[in-house]
Amino acid sequence: MKLSRFPVYIQSTAAALVLALIGYVLISMVNPALDASLLFALGLLLGGFLIPLVIRPPQAEEIPTTTLYVGNLPYRANEASVRALFETFGQVLSVRLMKDKQTGKRRGFGFVEMPADAARAAQAALNDSEFQQRTLKVREANERKEEEGDEEKQQ
Repeated sequence: MKLSRFPVYIQSTAAALVLALIGYVLISMVNPALDASLLFALGLLLGGFLIPLVIRPPQAEEIPTTTLYVGNLPYRANEASVRALFETFGQVLSVRLMKDKQTGKRRGFGFVEMPADAARAAQAALNDSEFQQRTLKVREANERKEEEGDEEKQQ
C-alpha cells in the first residue's frame, strides 16, 4: 500500500505518528526518568506542523492538447455521436458543435479537443473518411481571431 495515494493530511498524520513513536522509544531507552508521554505529544505536535511542509501532493501533469476542426458534419450528428467517433483514437476532452444563433440549427462543423497524440491519430484516420454519408474534413483548428468589432469595443 503506497502512502502517496492518500491525501496529504493522512500522510502527515502517519509520518508524525511514526516519528513520535521512534522518539518515544529512543528517549525511554536513553533516559527512563523523563516523562516520555509528554515528549511523544511534543513529537506529534511538531510532526503535524513540519511534515506537511515536507510532503507535497503530486502535481497533475499538464497534458498537451490539440483542438481539431471537424467540417462537413451531417446536420443530424450530435455531440455524443461525434465523441464516440473520436474516442476510438483516445480520450476526448470536449466536443462543441456550432449552431446558428438565430435558428438554433447545427451549422455542419464543430471542434473536438483531445490530447495531442490522440488528435494526430484521429486527424490522420478521420480526414476524408465517411461519417453518416458525409465526407469529414478534420484539421487542426486555428486560433480564434478577434473580429474588428471586438477590437473596437476593447479600446
